[in-house]
Amino acid sequence: MRDFIKVMKALSDQNRVKIVKMLQHKMMCVCEIQEALRIAQSSVSKHLKILEEAGLVDYQKDGLWMNYHLTDGMKSPYVASLIGNLRHWLEDEPEVKELIKRLPHIRREEICKR
Repeated sequence: MRDFIKVMKALSDQNRVKIVKMLQHKMMCVCEIQEALRIAQSSVSKHLKILEEAGLVDYQKDGLWMNYHLTDGMKSPYVASLIGNLRHWLEDEPEVKELIKRLPHIRREEICKR
């Protein structure tokens, strides 16, 4: 039951759900997520840590970049089920639609130039 509660709590925050929705479309670094959500870097890192501890998100290091992506859900049936369902859920939600539409224009190379 603990694993189930951890996954459900991880998805009980609007910004964490948005992060999962974005990661369905592309692997992202913290600065790209920060730019997309327009929240502080520390908040993004906190959200990613919660998602990672729940088994929803993982990362791989690429030089200086930490690239976050959704897990395959192989370690938890709850994660697998929710990730699968979230691919279809909220697609017509205006906030999510707008966020996904902006993703191709959010590029780490441009963010880091500022």
